Amino acid sequence: MSRRWSLLADVLGAGSSVILLGLISALAWGAGDFGGGTLARRAPLLGVVLGTQLVGLVLALAIGLARGERFPQGADLGWAVAAGFAGVVGISSLYRGLAVGRMGVVAPTTGILAAVIPVMVGFVTEGIPDRMVVVGIAVALVAVVLVTRAPGHIDDDRPSGIGWALLGGTMIGLFNVCVGQFSGDGALLPLVVVRTVQSLLLVAAIALLRQPWRMPTDLLPKLVIVGVLDMVGNAAFILAAQTGQLAIAAVLSSLYPVTTVILAITILRERVTRSHLAGIALTALAIVLIGAGSATL
Repeated sequence: MSRRWSLLADVLGAGSSVILLGLISALAWGAGDFGGGTLARRAPLLGVVLGTQLVGLVLALAIGLARGERFPQGADLGWAVAAGFAGVVGISSLYRGLAVGRMGVVAPTTGILAAVIPVMVGFVTEGIPDRMVVVGIAVALVAVVLVTRAPGHIDDDRPSGIGWALLGGTMIGLFNVCVGQFSGDGALLPLVVVRTVQSLLLVAAIALLRQPWRMPTDLLPKLVIVGVLDMVGNAAFILAAQTGQLAIAAVLSSLYPVTTVILAITILRERVTRSHLAGIALTALAIVLIGAGSATL
């Protein structure tokens, strides 16, 4: 772990640090996914994904170099390349699902898979955490399931997008496992490698499949915002995994669908139901339980 983030862990405690960083990741990812999904309804999917990845690449490179981070080597480089492959399939599938399907179904379904896969890996590699943390993890997963049951867009004829959600969630879960293996020598320059791999794959897909990619100029400011949010979410998750246990970081960051659903309800006027409200309430309870159980970590 870099010196500055080690200091954060010393000041807040490892448990508090992983909670704070995990929640920052959830907020940034959730807002970014909402923005990416809405952009993909108005512009070519591959153009949206490529643009957001390039924005994140430039920002991560500038900040990483300014912080004196080192480019990943050895195993870290291998994990970064693997994360790039998994991430580009995951985020493309997620944005496609959000564009063609119901956000209130696609986002939570993706979130549950994105959480379960690294949680299982974390339990195997790092052991099972405090009992209260385990209860909090279970409550968080139930919360995401409840939100998944809620109807999505007000247009009932819109397909659910569940197929895209399943593919996206699986690949994002694998992405989280890969970036969770970084040794702790930084978070931003490893993301530069990830973003480079993703951008190259997207350019190859655009060229080989001859897919449209040009973005309308009036959408470019929103594209930049989505790219920044996605990069912040990724960096926060990596730091959370380096600070604490992968399972805790994965579950807290996987609450990002709650952010997406709340934005869909307030901005797109997707219908709010008791299932929505119960899921959001359980999200708060899960955070409290994980926080209490992590206090001694």
